[in-house]
Amino acid sequence: MAYEDQFVNSGAAGETEYNSQAEVNEAEATADAYVVENYAKEAYEHKSSLNDEQIKQLSKKRISKGELKRQSVLLIIGAIFVLYGILFYYLPLAGWIMAFQNFKLKTGLLHSKFVGFDKFKFMFEFDTFEYALETSGNIFSAFKTWINNVVFVRTIRNTIGMGALNLVTTFIMAIVFAILLNEVKNKLGKRLVQTISYLPHFLSWIIVCGIIHDSLSSTGIINDVLRFFHIVDDSYNFFAHPAWFWPIVAFSNVWKETGWNAIIYLAAITAIDPSLYEAAEIDGAGRWGKIRYITLPSISPTIVILLVMNIGFLLNAGFEVQYLLGNGLVQDVSQTIDIYVLNWGVGQTDYSLGTAAGIFKSVVAILLIVISNSVVKKLGQESLF
Repeated sequence: MAYEDQFVNSGAAGETEYNSQAEVNEAEATADAYVVENYAKEAYEHKSSLNDEQIKQLSKKRISKGELKRQSVLLIIGAIFVLYGILFYYLPLAGWIMAFQNFKLKTGLLHSKFVGFDKFKFMFEFDTFEYALETSGNIFSAFKTWINNVVFVRTIRNTIGMGALNLVTTFIMAIVFAILLNEVKNKLGKRLVQTISYLPHFLSWIIVCGIIHDSLSSTGIINDVLRFFHIVDDSYNFFAHPAWFWPIVAFSNVWKETGWNAIIYLAAITAIDPSLYEAAEIDGAGRWGKIRYITLPSISPTIVILLVMNIGFLLNAGFEVQYLLGNGLVQDVSQTIDIYVLNWGVGQTDYSLGTAAGIFKSVVAILLIVISNSVVKKLGQESLF
């Protein structure tokens, strides 16, 4: 029995010693990787005699089995999101082939007739532009005729126009609102205004459009105020005049999203070092001086990054508000690319044409992001990539 006890004890001691040695080896490997990585960084910073290839080899981080085991949960979660992205973002791109086919449901993607760029030619109708140019001899007159007579070109004009108007108004108003809210010293009043400004964001566009429509109707509050001050003698139909449609859409977006969009600017303002404001106050700067020389320069990187991202969404002028507030009288200025896709892709069951319009929108959005990011980078500002 004593011999057996001694054997068990020696085995347990050996296993403990083995585990301790494994932990020591793993710790040494981690320490070596840390030393190598930092040595390579230091060598590069101090321009040592090592060449770029040697520095690159030294910079390779050693990943041990123990490290993979410790990070297993994060790796599994990351793999789930990667699979989600592949399944719902990249695999559906195979459907883009419909834009180059005369797609029919009964024949499917594999057996539909290939027509090349015929759907894109149908959308733009370049023959109309060429005929108008030959008839008028004036490129500007031909361009105007082309826009007025080709449905898709007109939707591009409407989408870019409303998108640019929404971008300018919502972007500027969010910055102004965040700065003004930051100047409020009463904490209770500040929180109250902040909460109220967030609420419209959580309302659906159906509710928002209902409120806008009721306010601007013949019996709405806007017409009541106009009649009260004798600005108009009779009710004014805002939705019967195309000139009013874009401003109404812009106002709807500002009212709904200003409070929500201001959150990130408020966070950026909160991160500013208070000592900068104290130094500016000692130098005699007032509130406007602090905003001009401290607040705006400090949040400028955030402003630039969000501007580049929002430019990429320029063609996302909206769908719900234009579809819900639009009517036959303002159809020429209310239809966007998304509504065009709905009308042709779903309403006319021309899925190829709807897909072609969607591809055009995606390609233009990518180009806008790349161009705006390149311009920002050349100006020395914080870029997106």
